Amino acid sequence: MDQTKIRNFAIIAHIDHGKSTLADRFLELTNTIPKEKIREQFLDQNPISRERGITIKLAPVRMKYQLNSQDYILNLIDTPGHMDFSYEVSRTLAACEGAILLVDATKGVQAQTVAHYNAAKKENLKIIPAINKIDLDSADVEKAEKELMEFFGFAKEEIYYISAKTGENTKELLSAVVDKLPSPKGEENKPFRALIFDAVFDEHRGVIAFIRVVDGKIKKRELTKILGSDLKIEAGEIGYFSPFLIPKEELSSGEIGYIVTGIKDIRLCRVGDTIVKPDQTVSRLPGYHTPKPMVFFGVYPKDQNDFVHLREGLNKLSLNDASLSISSEQSVFLGTGFKVGFLGLLHADIVRERLKQEQGIEPMLTMPRVLDKEENGEILEPYMNLTVYVPTQYMGAVMTVCQQKKGQLKNIEYHEKNSVLFYDMPYSMFIRGLVSELKTVSSGFSSIDYEITDYRKADLVPLEIVINDIPIDVLSELVYEKEAYQDAKEKTEKLKEVLPRKQFRQIIQAKIGGKILSRSEIPPFRKDVLAKMSGGDRTRKDKLLKKQKKGKVRLSQFGKLDLPPQALFSLISSLKGQ
Repeated sequence: MDQTKIRNFAIIAHIDHGKSTLADRFLELTNTIPKEKIREQFLDQNPISRERGITIKLAPVRMKYQLNSQDYILNLIDTPGHMDFSYEVSRTLAACEGAILLVDATKGVQAQTVAHYNAAKKENLKIIPAINKIDLDSADVEKAEKELMEFFGFAKEEIYYISAKTGENTKELLSAVVDKLPSPKGEENKPFRALIFDAVFDEHRGVIAFIRVVDGKIKKRELTKILGSDLKIEAGEIGYFSPFLIPKEELSSGEIGYIVTGIKDIRLCRVGDTIVKPDQTVSRLPGYHTPKPMVFFGVYPKDQNDFVHLREGLNKLSLNDASLSISSEQSVFLGTGFKVGFLGLLHADIVRERLKQEQGIEPMLTMPRVLDKEENGEILEPYMNLTVYVPTQYMGAVMTVCQQKKGQLKNIEYHEKNSVLFYDMPYSMFIRGLVSELKTVSSGFSSIDYEITDYRKADLVPLEIVINDIPIDVLSELVYEKEAYQDAKEKTEKLKEVLPRKQFRQIIQAKIGGKILSRSEIPPFRKDVLAKMSGGDRTRKDKLLKKQKKGKVRLSQFGKLDLPPQALFSLISSLKGQ
């Protein structure tokens, strides 16, 4: 195939700035999907993506386009917009030569706008700036234009003004993809090398690798090898996306396509890895790493009878999500469950929604934990560079929240109406309400981006929750030493609210080591043992009351502590702010 007639590009933007809608218009303009068959957010095959208005799973598409009597192949990859999926974004961009940087005219430049721009520049991509939603009454085109020029140095004449919803000026933008973006520069005569930028599992055909052919060519039935797993595979079927799988006899340098591998474990075919031919010695393409789960939850069925169903559901999801880590976990009070690692809180929420919608399971997630390390007896926690974009009027309130969350201010950038704050902060603040607090104090106008930097010594201590001297495993966690008293008090008071009363006294304590930091007590039900007495002497009444008291002492010592799972679920949900 003539590489000069190929354009590989992505659409990059902050969440909900219109990536998927613009992709829909391109599908219409190129007649890739007939207008009567297209539905909103067509490339988002995942229903949760469409429901939330954010792209979770990449969906590439090949479009045929004619400009100035020349036929072109345009390969579009619509990228995820959320920071949890930044690695997938970087591998998508590595498969491209250019990108459209899309900015919502009603919101302007936001956190992931800048993050994705920086990622695209790292890959040396040519970028076309575009302002979307110009049809809306609330659009502030001048502000968005000024921010594109201030933040990124674009000239005014470089910017396109569009409405992806109505289609206004989208044809001109698509023509600019041909005119302004470079064609691939691979060499067809070199040994075959292809980048895996995504992969999905098909229960009949195994893993299907989404690839960008960098050099050389591959034919159907040829033997290939995945460098990371050193696994040899036969290319059972190859082809391209339109956006559905269209078989083809050969893929050559510059093309975007797929290989049906037959592999049954998606972890052997990871995003970012390189596919080569076994008899050729070539180096791996740069930028590959294995995404690390950063947040861990205990995942339990609400009824232990559903354990097998939950296990099957998680296993099914893991077939299409190599970033999930799953291991068994046991709780005295919740029974058997799983310790599951996620890329971030949104990733965890998406998995929970998929279990509910696709598998019919509603799991319970326990208190989140971040990926800490232990070295020489010391606990190390991950730190991040946090970037907060906020209208200047809310800057003071945002700075107060960040300071309370152990943030160290590194820099401030002032723009006409917005400010950008740069912080050094523990990553664990995400599971301690950082995002919701920032949204609250900024009336929903702040947006954030982050990058993990390193691990540092943490002043974390194990807070243990016990009831009548019985440890409650799912409520015990590592907390910051300076916040231990506050955390302890919050937990004991909330437990007192949600636990049902018993026939015996329940003493709730929060401890560090042997030291009690907080204590609450739930008094027992008191049965009226004197109800049937209509008189009689005082000695008999005192004897009955003394017997009742002894019985309650014995119950508190030997009575079964029965913590209803729903009470624990209620407590955990309230502590997580759900």
